[in-house]
Amino acid sequence: MNTAEETGGTSPERLSAFSDGVIAIAITLLILEIKVPEAEHGQLGHELGELWPSYIAFAVSFLTIGIMWVNHHNLSRRLVAVDHGLLYLNLALLGAISFIPFPTAVIAEYLREGGSNERSAALLYSIAMIMVSAAFTSLWWHIARRPHLIQAAQRDAVRTHARKASLGIPVYVAVAALSLVSATGALIAFGVIAVAYALNRSE
Repeated sequence: MNTAEETGGTSPERLSAFSDGVIAIAITLLILEIKVPEAEHGQLGHELGELWPSYIAFAVSFLTIGIMWVNHHNLSRRLVAVDHGLLYLNLALLGAISFIPFPTAVIAEYLREGGSNERSAALLYSIAMIMVSAAFTSLWWHIARRPHLIQAAQRDAVRTHARKASLGIPVYVAVAALSLVSATGALIAFGVIAVAYALNRSE
């Protein structure tokens, strides 16, 4: 049985289209967590300023999910076929991405509180990032170890991407450790990581 038959005729294009839809919904949900503040006369500017944790959390999560979308496109365009394992790993990645709006809302709510609640919120956010990184790394290694799924000219590039993706997990784990000390520092670190990925134009 060939790969197309094993997956019920699922093509790389169909995989990419479904993933685009899920990612688009997840990234849209982020903005819904920023609520319009209630303000007395003349206090709206102050109340809008008080929402700074929501702005930062939104920006970091939006950039992170956006980069995941770009990298997912980078992966899917190299495929010539998919198998069942790839479909399930892709679902795991989409599940991790879909979860991000929740810890984003939590860390935005508790970032200024201090104490254990703030650190717990940052740790939850860190765990979400680790889940995304682990799922995406698994995707790259899955196709790297199955050359029949990849365009022949892309096999070396895929192995390189798989090795680079593996570096993300320990970095996110380190930031998770930082979140136990400084929630704000951890969120800034995630933002720096996202910018670094965005500036890394690997083909």
